[in-house]
Amino acid sequence: MKTDSLKESLTPTRLQGRIRSLDLLRGFALLGILIMNIQSFSMVGAAYFNPTAFGDLTGSNGWVYILSHLLADQKFMTLFTILFGAGIVLMTSRAEARGVSSAGLHYRRTVILLGFGLLHAYLLWAGDVLVSYALCSLVVFPLRKLSPKTLLTLGLGSVLIGSVIFLFIGLSLGYIPPEDQAEMMDNWKPSAERVQEEVTVYRSGWLKQMEKRVDTALGIQTKVFLMWGLWRAGGLMLIGMAFFKWGVLTAARSTRFYFGLAAAGLTLGWTLSSYGLVHNFSRNWSLDCQFIGSQYNYWGSILVGLGYLSLVMLISRSQVGGRLLRSVSAVGRTALSNYLLQTVLCTTLFYGHGFGLFGSVERTAQVAIVLAVWIVQLIASSWWVKRFRYGPTEWVWRSLTYGQFQPIR
Repeated sequence: MKTDSLKESLTPTRLQGRIRSLDLLRGFALLGILIMNIQSFSMVGAAYFNPTAFGDLTGSNGWVYILSHLLADQKFMTLFTILFGAGIVLMTSRAEARGVSSAGLHYRRTVILLGFGLLHAYLLWAGDVLVSYALCSLVVFPLRKLSPKTLLTLGLGSVLIGSVIFLFIGLSLGYIPPEDQAEMMDNWKPSAERVQEEVTVYRSGWLKQMEKRVDTALGIQTKVFLMWGLWRAGGLMLIGMAFFKWGVLTAARSTRFYFGLAAAGLTLGWTLSSYGLVHNFSRNWSLDCQFIGSQYNYWGSILVGLGYLSLVMLISRSQVGGRLLRSVSAVGRTALSNYLLQTVLCTTLFYGHGFGLFGSVERTAQVAIVLAVWIVQLIASSWWVKRFRYGPTEWVWRSLTYGQFQPIR
């Protein structure tokens, strides 16, 4: 009886225990992330941060960049990271309520996610975020039981540290040796030869891509993580924990609260991000824009993300757009599978082991591809959740976490 009871406790959340607002927000965030990631899939890496590094910026292409920057750059990632922090509190609190060691469960779950991320980063796409999430999750987990106010304070402090690091580097550029500045500039605005080299690599076969992909992924998981990812992602996870405890993510706050947060977040956030664009274009996207000019959107994206969060909570309570909302929620229920599916679809389209379109698709055409991928994911996810409990990758993740095959039908 005791063994049976333990096995029963070591089971994932039942479907009726899911929180609708979280699934809806997760699906909204996952779909929105592709607006920016499509640039990483289809263009040289520097163009993701510096639009003058590659591709046309005139006419409609320029407007696509401006709108994607204002509407999406770091905004949906902010939501996804906040949700990840909330998920830690939700999962561990449910485990503890069943008398299960939440620490053991969390660390098993996180190590498995880390494995998924490493495979994703080194075999498919260097822009993976799962490794950073897993590492940050290990750091913030011991803090999950702190009060919401303390979590919010620590979260904002962590985000601030990331900002201070970038500002310090930007203000110190004049003291950096010229040869080091030249190397930094070549990463920020690469030469024509370096651009062509990257295009050639990713139009080549899968094995030829490996050296470039491994080098990029390793840099993201070490230098970029320590300078930026740890502080921003870790801080937003702590903020997500606080918001979950306050009921912000479960649509439990007042309508006035959400309207107020949406108005303030979107107004202030878009103002900051817009000013950052004006600043960077006026500086012709010089090297200091990477560190100083980026800070306007660094903070503006968090405010816009909170505005989006509030709007989704209001929509979640209103019950409007039933079929579409159910489809977005289905994407949210299968978010990990859909995140990996975006990579498979886009790398097949752009990389040399598929159609080899890397470096040849302008920003306007990228919009059409994003819409096509969204349609595929909305339809496929709706079909899947009507027949299965979890997404395919979620099923593997849960089965490995709980040490036994989970029912999927």
